[in-house]
Amino acid sequence: MNINPSHVKSLNKDTDAVQSGHMIQDYPVKVLQIGEGNFLRGFFDWMIHECNKQGNFQGSIVVTQPRPSGKGKIEKLKQQDGLYTLMIRGIQNGEKVERKEIISVFSKAVDPYEEWVEFLELSQNPTLEFVVSNTTEAGLTYQPISWKEGEPIESFPGRLTAFLYERYLYFNGDSEKGLIMLPCELLERNGDTLKQCVLQHSRDWELPKSFMDWVDQDNLFLNSLVDRIVTGFPAKEAEAWFAEWGYEDSLLNTAEPYHVWAIEGDPSLDQRLPLKQSGLNVHWVEDLVPYQMRKVRILNGSHTLMAPLGILSGLDEVGQVMNHPSFNGFLRQAIEQEIIPSLSFARNEMMQYAESVLERFMNPFVQHRLADISLNSLSKFKVRLLPTLEAYFEKEGRLPVCVVRAFAGLIRFYKVQKVKGSYVGKRFDGKEYIVNDHVQTVEFFKEQWFRYEAAGISIQQLVENVLSNQSLWGKDLNMFPGLAAELSHHLENNEADIL
Repeated sequence: MNINPSHVKSLNKDTDAVQSGHMIQDYPVKVLQIGEGNFLRGFFDWMIHECNKQGNFQGSIVVTQPRPSGKGKIEKLKQQDGLYTLMIRGIQNGEKVERKEIISVFSKAVDPYEEWVEFLELSQNPTLEFVVSNTTEAGLTYQPISWKEGEPIESFPGRLTAFLYERYLYFNGDSEKGLIMLPCELLERNGDTLKQCVLQHSRDWELPKSFMDWVDQDNLFLNSLVDRIVTGFPAKEAEAWFAEWGYEDSLLNTAEPYHVWAIEGDPSLDQRLPLKQSGLNVHWVEDLVPYQMRKVRILNGSHTLMAPLGILSGLDEVGQVMNHPSFNGFLRQAIEQEIIPSLSFARNEMMQYAESVLERFMNPFVQHRLADISLNSLSKFKVRLLPTLEAYFEKEGRLPVCVVRAFAGLIRFYKVQKVKGSYVGKRFDGKEYIVNDHVQTVEFFKEQWFRYEAAGISIQQLVENVLSNQSLWGKDLNMFPGLAAELSHHLENNEADIL
């Protein structure tokens, strides 16, 4: 029976779907969450929900927003009794999946800017064990600030410092009341960075050395690496879903099936935060480097490999690349024959990871635009693909064919002119695209291509100039025998020959 959307009520604890299938337990607070956005709700909160369903964690979360702009979602969470719906959809093990879950992990939502005293009082909770955050990379930075009694602190590290100090005072420095910090910001050594910020604020505010010792010795700041595409509110499907479900949810969220969380910590911590034992793809590891490197080289490297070439060839999204016979084969060859062999990790494990990456790229529910991926392509190539070129050359004594072709595509992608304040390039079919990068980077390429077209330099000279620009690469890439000649060959011939 169809339901008139105008008669659909908002999700809350009295919603039939909640009463019939989602029991809300009165669990003690074990987690303070800094971040109300889509990612944590589609990643960590879903994980805790899964743990609670199995009876493994039996804890709840108090959620706060990292910035004043998050007030709206905190208010909506309060209105919906801390409930929201997560739709997981995509490709998993070759099969299309769509599954819906009402997530019930929040016992309280607090606005630290308007409820500062209540926020600090959370530090007195004896059952609290974890602080989880996702404040973006910009949020996990040190900024010199003052701390005035009774006034909220906008900076996340500063606010955490005040929170920990209140806890230290309340429990008289009890070593058993230290917390475990799990930052999810996409920043290398995010736990170390957060700890350094807290200790620096402590010094700035001249807090007792005994407190700083307690922070250092009795609290854990764990480095971690998260990975899941969380696509947020599905505007196109939402109204129809609400009619079907019999309730509306302004916090409806969507995510892909794939997820991984690598945490640099002792595996025994899974007894306190039972993610792995609940069947989730979570790894407690001694060293994050292999996980970071495989993500940067394989997943991120594939994106950078495909974006400039895909745009030049008239493609708009990752899914189109995967459905293009030539591109699909080119991408797979690059991963299997060049990227993975350049890594010093077990090939079988890297191949399994690569297959999961390619499956994610095929997700029909994720419209990942190549134009977005192409932002700052030069610096991305330097971090993601140049190390593959260097490692492959050192190991094999020759250049990686696919990476070199991608490199040629990158140089061609930056063949631009300035039009009405934007840098505009032309695809192989003559249609225009916009290049977004640092002005000095794009201006350098614009000048090189202008000199070439004005017959001032040859294509070989253009390439050698690009390779010798140490401000771009950190070194002179003409050191690789044959690289300039190979790039020149691709650029001199039919442009489609780049593929």
